[in-house]
Amino acid sequence: MTQKHQKEDYLPQLELFREYIRRKGLRFTPERETIVKEIFSLDSHFDVDELYLRLRNKGKKLSKASIYRTIPLLIDCGLIQEVYHEDGHMHYEPATQYPHGHVRCLECRKIEEFEDERIQQIEQEVKEKLGYRITGLRFELLGYCPDCLKKAHA
Repeated sequence: MTQKHQKEDYLPQLELFREYIRRKGLRFTPERETIVKEIFSLDSHFDVDELYLRLRNKGKKLSKASIYRTIPLLIDCGLIQEVYHEDGHMHYEPATQYPHGHVRCLECRKIEEFEDERIQQIEQEVKEKLGYRITGLRFELLGYCPDCLKKAHA
């Protein structure tokens, strides 16, 4: 991926976040910009520790506290979403408009995403039946991947 493509990939999110921060009366700091750029350059789910280590390895000087303070803002403005909780901390991914779920292997911890329109149908039915305003959706299946099943039966 070229630098130009990386910039184009996170530029819309950066502008959305900058406007969100402005509306909230908060400052858009260089640390927040660095965090947003790094999140939208990732190809996978992440947690705060992984994000912190990636930034430190790139020579960025910011604290975990800055990341912890930025994550709820990114969730609230709709740019990222919680995916799953494991080992005492939450994992996140960039928010998407397409209905998808995750299948997570309990042995090797591999995670695969899948799309299925029925997820959105279930969300709509629950909303109509119970009258909720749905603000987020997590759909996760837990089990053992084919590789781990082969190892267990070997």
